[in-house]
Amino acid sequence: MCRRMNFKFFVAGLLIFLNFLVGVKAQTGFPYCESFQTPGTQSKTIFGGNASLTGGVLRLTSNLNDQVGYVYIDVPFPSIYGIKSEFEYFSYGGTGQFLADGLTIFLFDGDTQNFSPGGFGGSLGYAPRNNESGLSNAYIGIGFDEFGNFGNSGEGRIGRFSNIQPEERVPDAIVVRGPGNGFQGYQFIVGRKTNTTGTNNDGLNPGAQFPISSGGSGTTRVTDPNQPGYRKVFLELEPNPNGVGFFLTLRMMVTTQPNQPRMVTIFDRPYDFPAPKNLKIGFAASTGGFTNFHEIRNLQVEVSNDDALENPIGIDFEDVATCEGQENQFFILDQDVVLPNADSEIRCLQFYSTREEIQAQADDICTQARCLEQNRYLVLSEGILEAGEKGAYTFFPNEGFAGQEVTVFYTIGDNYGKASEGNKITLRIQESPEPVSLEVIGKEVVEGSINSCPGESLTFIASGNEDYTRYEWYLDGELIVNETSDQLIISNEGMVEVWAYNRNNCPAKSDPIEVVYPEYPELIFDELVVGCVPGEPVNIFEGISSYDPESFDYLLTGNGLELENEEILTLNQSGTYEVFVKPKEFDCYSGSNQVEVFIQEEELLIGYDFVVQGTDIRGDAEGGIFPDDPIQFTDMSDTRTIRWSWDFGDGETSQNRDPVHVFGKKGEFEVTLTLTDRFGCQKSLTKVISITKSYRVMFPTGFTPGLEENKTYTPKYKGLVSAELLIFNLWGDLIFQSNELNGAGWDGTIEGKLVDAGTYIYRFNGASTDGEQVKESGKFKLIR
Repeated sequence: MCRRMNFKFFVAGLLIFLNFLVGVKAQTGFPYCESFQTPGTQSKTIFGGNASLTGGVLRLTSNLNDQVGYVYIDVPFPSIYGIKSEFEYFSYGGTGQFLADGLTIFLFDGDTQNFSPGGFGGSLGYAPRNNESGLSNAYIGIGFDEFGNFGNSGEGRIGRFSNIQPEERVPDAIVVRGPGNGFQGYQFIVGRKTNTTGTNNDGLNPGAQFPISSGGSGTTRVTDPNQPGYRKVFLELEPNPNGVGFFLTLRMMVTTQPNQPRMVTIFDRPYDFPAPKNLKIGFAASTGGFTNFHEIRNLQVEVSNDDALENPIGIDFEDVATCEGQENQFFILDQDVVLPNADSEIRCLQFYSTREEIQAQADDICTQARCLEQNRYLVLSEGILEAGEKGAYTFFPNEGFAGQEVTVFYTIGDNYGKASEGNKITLRIQESPEPVSLEVIGKEVVEGSINSCPGESLTFIASGNEDYTRYEWYLDGELIVNETSDQLIISNEGMVEVWAYNRNNCPAKSDPIEVVYPEYPELIFDELVVGCVPGEPVNIFEGISSYDPESFDYLLTGNGLELENEEILTLNQSGTYEVFVKPKEFDCYSGSNQVEVFIQEEELLIGYDFVVQGTDIRGDAEGGIFPDDPIQFTDMSDTRTIRWSWDFGDGETSQNRDPVHVFGKKGEFEVTLTLTDRFGCQKSLTKVISITKSYRVMFPTGFTPGLEENKTYTPKYKGLVSAELLIFNLWGDLIFQSNELNGAGWDGTIEGKLVDAGTYIYRFNGASTDGEQVKESGKFKLIR
């Protein structure tokens, strides 16, 4: 027997904790029993999908459309001895024309790391279904099929009942499908039509028929074996002595007539597939367009070939030394006892005050499985004995019992539910020494910890008030091998403690000291940190969320510089640098973080010009700019520019280098050009463009109808959307009128005859592009 002791002072709260353990029903191996009639289940009973505890059953699906539910027992059992399982199922209450879909019991490789069910619907959580893969590492699936798809080859399933079409339904059937994984396997092996007569037709013998479900709409759960609708399943996979795999037996207790429950054998045949070393068991159910409640309860799983199993044999442990006032931990190892069954191990340890109290556990298979938590600890006047995982146990002797002995009795149970007859343990209680002190040379211990750097050697020294025969040093609770003196030199982080053993072999234990290494924040710099203003410093930490100058120190080196903390913010030289960081309470910096810095040597130059397109007009001095004038903008900036962004101040923008823009209205507009170079540096320039005129009209002082040039009288105008020209003689008679925009004007004639030379009067009415009314009048001369 190997022993290791851990110190802690006895407190009354331990009794409260132990009393709580009475209500905990942990599973320690097979046999495995789960009634589903308690408020909770064992920790290894794993639900998924719509599965839930309700009304004393595990409900896999409700009578709703498209329900999926599954449960599996996350306890592997060796396949070498086979398996027996029994459970009640309840299938009832469906609505619609049919009942659907059904449920499966399945076995899969017990060493599977990531469980996933198969396709639901007609595949009942076992086989693939279209693009849904099958149950992970499946070994066998037995479907209790109401709707009838588990036994056909639709939806990607392989194999089917004989003499049916690929997607033809076979309702009220129990179907066995073989091993598979993903989309491979899950072959149809055998099926039985439970409501059909004739074994040559895959049915049952006359009089044995029954439906899978106990009823449809309005029916309820049938729990009484004497009432019609009751169903209980007995499955056994017995090791095949003449070959691989198992001999499969499936029987059911069914009641179709009041007070006449009967046993029906469904299958009694070989299942010739090599089994994985370990198996796990589970259940699944589904509904689709039609529904049914699917529930199970009173699950029991045990070894099939129980006659081949033998009880473990324990030994007596004499003079086991313990130390009062602290927890002493021990281990009964597999090699300390006799475990005769293949691949067996200690799964259950129970304690008793007397040999007469040892209970015969063989009579109740489920009692063995739960390992009787009330026997997992023993409260004595001298102290408390408590079982741990497998063969581990602890004894906490109360103070004041030094020099006394305690004899208790124990049994061990293996993972098949077999238990030893009982043996004794004699515990000798010794006085515990005072704790030893622990120091670190050259370091100050603050609140149980010291700061250190990776690779730094630390020397721990243990001292106390007794002569100690040996020392044990622990790092993070693990014994450091071959360190038995009062000093320890290490270069590791973690929790360090020492146990100094006195002549009674009781340990004096130190308070632990934690060696703490620094945690460095992550510094991720841009590929290039750019400073756009020549000679100005650049902040390399800008945008880095982990930068925290209150908690950390920073160091920058390179190009002949070594800057610390706020000095780094004065960096104004281009180059490649190394940046290091450390918590302020530590002396060691992190590894290198490289950053490349580029600072512009010359500032970006910016400029642009603008004119009315095709003219040299820039403003009122050259005649003014009109709202509908196209303005040509010309960039005159630095050749390093790669991107131009224009904001015309009227809500419009452009990314062209030399854009043309029409403002369309009078006003003053701030036009801003923003340049960007290949480093992302930007420069902006704003100019004001004044558009003061919405129209212009000019009237000639005369014209000469007889000449080729200047032969008509018409004003020149711009910015008008309508124009009316009226010509009068000096008597006020209207002699010409035109509403034509940009028309030819008056040619000096009335009814085709040229009038006399002299003075005439014009009147002009118009409207500008912005709605302003134009009214002009005056005199002009007709020259002949």
